[in-house]
Amino acid sequence: MKKTAVIYSSVYGSTKEYAHWIAESLSADLYENKNLDASVLKPYDLLIYGGGLYAGGVSGISLISKHPELIRDKKVFVFTCGVADPKDPKNVEHILSSLDSVFSAELKQLISFYHLRGRMNYDLLKPKHRLMMWMMKKMLLKKKPEERTEEDNGILDTYGAVADFVDRDSISPIIEEAKL
Repeated sequence: MKKTAVIYSSVYGSTKEYAHWIAESLSADLYENKNLDASVLKPYDLLIYGGGLYAGGVSGISLISKHPELIRDKKVFVFTCGVADPKDPKNVEHILSSLDSVFSAELKQLISFYHLRGRMNYDLLKPKHRLMMWMMKKMLLKKKPEERTEEDNGILDTYGAVADFVDRDSISPIIEEAKL
C-alpha cells in the first residue's frame, strides 16, 4: 500500500472532519496545515490535501501549489469543501477555474480534484465571512427570481440558518482512487 498523508486546512470544521475520515479509511498519516513544513511530505507516495472554499480560493493550498517539486513524482488529490453542490457542473467548473491562478495547467493535470459539501452555521461565522455572505445575499436578491439558479435559491433559503451537507459517504470516490 502507498504511504499516504492527508493534510488539511479547516476554519469551521467540515474539512477537518472529512480529512479525519479519509485518513482513518486509508490508515494514512494526518497533518493539519498549520505551519507545516512541506519537507515533511517528501517520503509520501500519495498526498491528499483538503481545504475549505472561501471566495473562490482554497484555504492553505499554497502548501501544495508553491512546492511543485513535491507533487511531480507523487499521486496527489485535492479536495475542496464548501456549501456549493458538486452535482451542479457549473459549480465544479467554477471551483476548478478558481484553481487556475494557483496551479499551472501542467500541475493541474497531475492532480485529482474532488469537491465535498460542508456545513455553514451563520452564528459561528467570522465577521468577514458573515459580510461576504450578506453581500452575496444582496447580490442574489437583485436577480429576478426566474434568473436565480437552484444554488442561488439554496443560499437564500438557508441564509442565517445552519446548513449541514457533510456526508461521510461522499469520500468514497477518494478512497476508491487512493486504493488503486
